[in-house]
Amino acid sequence: MVPVDDRERSELFERTVLPHLDSAYNLARWLAGNDHDAQDIAQEASLRAFKYLGSFRGDNPRSWLLSVVRNSFYTWLRKNRPTEKMVEMTDDILDLEDPSGGVEALNPQFADADAVRRAIAELPVEFREIVILREMEGFSYKEIAELADVPIGTVMSRLARARKLLQKGLTAAFKPGDQR
Repeated sequence: MVPVDDRERSELFERTVLPHLDSAYNLARWLAGNDHDAQDIAQEASLRAFKYLGSFRGDNPRSWLLSVVRNSFYTWLRKNRPTEKMVEMTDDILDLEDPSGGVEALNPQFADADAVRRAIAELPVEFREIVILREMEGFSYKEIAELADVPIGTVMSRLARARKLLQKGLTAAFKPGDQR
């Protein structure tokens, strides 16, 4: 349905976009790293979603909105943080060693949500967004590929690399004798 007037556009926006604003803010928060910037990004994405609502085609408004949030974030990032940590895909990234010998080496009694949040926040943005979309928002690899406009293989490799980086960071954070 293509909205004809502002009233129809508003009603369509309320039905299709508003139910997903929490997910939009969540993604913006994780990508930006703080509440203030996330609010700006989510607001800009909401305005864009309202403006371009007529271009929505498909059956997944949540995915569409998060794609708008993602695009709004990258526009915001270029303007506000041109030096944000980005990753160049190199062989070094592919060959990250697992120093722990496995997840079992982590002592679960030391694992805490703050350490996991910090480890996710320290990921380069390309990896962080994939982890958030997969692990927190529950998107499939195919949905993430469509949302991020990248091949599904890129989604899978970024997620694998992100998980290795997370494991490496958490292993270092919880190594025996670590006094946090």
